[in-house]
Amino acid sequence: MSEHLNRRNVIKSMVAGTAAIAASGSLSSFTTEQQQAQQSGALKGNINHSACRWCYNDIPLEQLCAEGKKIGLKGIDLVGPKEWPVLKQHGLHSTMCNGAEINLTDGFGDKRFHEQLIKNYTEMIPLVAKAGYTNLICFSGSKRGKSDEEGWNNCVEGLQKLTPLAEKHKVVLVMELLNSKVDHKDYQCDRTWWGAELAKKLGSENFKLLYDIYHMQIDEGDVIRNIQDYHPYIAHYHTGGVPGRHEIDDSQELFYPAIMRAILKTGFKGFVAQEFIPTEKDKLAALKRCVQICDV
Repeated sequence: MSEHLNRRNVIKSMVAGTAAIAASGSLSSFTTEQQQAQQSGALKGNINHSACRWCYNDIPLEQLCAEGKKIGLKGIDLVGPKEWPVLKQHGLHSTMCNGAEINLTDGFGDKRFHEQLIKNYTEMIPLVAKAGYTNLICFSGSKRGKSDEEGWNNCVEGLQKLTPLAEKHKVVLVMELLNSKVDHKDYQCDRTWWGAELAKKLGSENFKLLYDIYHMQIDEGDVIRNIQDYHPYIAHYHTGGVPGRHEIDDSQELFYPAIMRAILKTGFKGFVAQEFIPTEKDKLAALKRCVQICDV
């Protein structure tokens, strides 16, 4: 019995030591990449960086654009027509346009909202094109008891009335994948395969998905494999730390350098937008640091 207990204690100590070494190695790798990026300052140019406007609403857009450009941003996400002139003054792109959606819950998955949505998007698509932009966000909305099949059918019925106009103007309607577990209860387009199936049913290159890494880690995980499997249907990426949607450093569970490398390996040429809620007092310093983490 004594020998058995001693063996068990030795094994336990070996396992604990191995785990500690592995954990410290992973943390060291993350910290080293981050430090190297911060020391060099210059971005590599492989990732087209952007940031979501709403995460910095307490910072004037003029300031966000000026400082964002210094950081290396190429654009700002989730900006509508009224703010486009400010972006243009700073030579920044509206990387994901908004303003045609009703809200996150009343979307194309419910026929009751089709008339208003079709009107909104019919007006907005030409404006996006005229301004020289490409991506226009849209949402499935809530299920409200609808099955996957009914949600697909409703989305197809509504979006099919808009894809010819989008194709004419070279605008891409981009549906965001949101988690329904924590933040957006009952949201329909909450799994990558569901969104990809919708894209297949529509059969238009002018409908794609916005793969939000934060949201999809919560609802399905397996982030890199899903990016590899479904990348032909993805036009845009958002970041965010899990849990909490804060900085994407080693305070959360995702290793963003590996995710960014996986995205690059798919041949992706679009934009990756930071969509974390800063906890640091200096929000722009946090943005700079997280852009550098993603700059592989």
